[in-house]
Amino acid sequence: MGYETSPTGSRRDQVRLYEPEFAADPHHAYDEMRARFGAIAPVELAPGVPAMLVLDYATALRIMRDPEHFPADPSRWQRSVPEDCPVRPFLEARANALRTTGETHQRFRSSFAALREVDLNRLHDLVGHAAEELINGFCGEGGCDLLSRYAAPLTFQVLANLMGFPTEAARQAWAGMAAMLDTVNAQAGQEMFIGALAGVVADKRARPGKDLTSALITDPGRLDDVEVINQAALLFSMGTEPLANLILHTMLLMLSDDRFGSGLISGALSTEDALDEVLFEDPPLTNFSIMYPRQPILVDEVWLPADQPVLIGLAACNNDPRIAGGDRTGNRSHLAWGAGPHACPAQMMARTIAQDAIDLLIDALPDMKLAIPLSELSWRPGPFHRALVSLPVEFPATAPMQIATSSRFEPSARL
Repeated sequence: MGYETSPTGSRRDQVRLYEPEFAADPHHAYDEMRARFGAIAPVELAPGVPAMLVLDYATALRIMRDPEHFPADPSRWQRSVPEDCPVRPFLEARANALRTTGETHQRFRSSFAALREVDLNRLHDLVGHAAEELINGFCGEGGCDLLSRYAAPLTFQVLANLMGFPTEAARQAWAGMAAMLDTVNAQAGQEMFIGALAGVVADKRARPGKDLTSALITDPGRLDDVEVINQAALLFSMGTEPLANLILHTMLLMLSDDRFGSGLISGALSTEDALDEVLFEDPPLTNFSIMYPRQPILVDEVWLPADQPVLIGLAACNNDPRIAGGDRTGNRSHLAWGAGPHACPAQMMARTIAQDAIDLLIDALPDMKLAIPLSELSWRPGPFHRALVSLPVEFPATAPMQIATSSRFEPSARL
């Protein structure tokens, strides 16, 4: 991939993160950017929407841990961005823990205390029930697309049940969220997403249950309906599509890397090792942890403009040549979950879901193989995520099976 060189800051100089060429080989693009610009590179998130992308691990940590100089509130930025900008629905200000700073952020962040109360036995059961149903739906076919038949519907079902979402509302939320991440029909996607959640919150306000949405409503911080909707939106959006892509990327690694053995159950490295490697190399959110300096600020000999997005290149920083190299087995110093006050509060829950989903699939279909060469896989364009279009696999057809869980129950949501 080549980029024309011109004076730093001009539009010709900005790397277009939304183009298919970037999605096809982001690591090559990061290497070129690092060689040309050093620790921080000028990029475009959409035509005419400039940003700065951090490529250096130490610089990223310094920025993420300094909310005073690098607040996450985009309110001032969005005043200069047209309403039909394709990335605005994904980035604009919201009453949630991701898009606020200071005391407001702390209040919203404290509402996620309910995540620590999630029953791990129930979580294992939710994943087990969804995995059993989905695997039995395709195990007799000898092949399938793991994205549409397993990773996406599994994360959808698990999160929808944890959140207490009815099936139709969860489907609408999923479709709207996907449009926002892909920056295609993003405004309509946002309206669908928020509309679905507003209906759920109104229902839970009248009839609370034992779910995360109800926990947000009854939080001691007393969130109003708009705030509950935005917190629920954050939990659902970050816990479904990115988690599905984490499962998919990890399966791709285990199916294509000899370190995991010719049969998936015979490799030298574990599912946990594979997850950590993916979180280093190809995290599902590849350019994220977005902040907006309130005034121009000099960082690593680069002036960052006031009120312009500063993104952390999570995959780029994880593979910064100054820290990369050697055996990273068991190393969890990657930035895939973010860092500082906006680090992901659901890391343990996400890892549990991903590991269970992968282990159950491998146990059920240990002779699974890729159905097409690696070179034929394609990636969805988008400036923020790393997402396969599909992951086709093949395996010996087998009869339906029962996956043991600690209890049997009937979850509510289906994709």
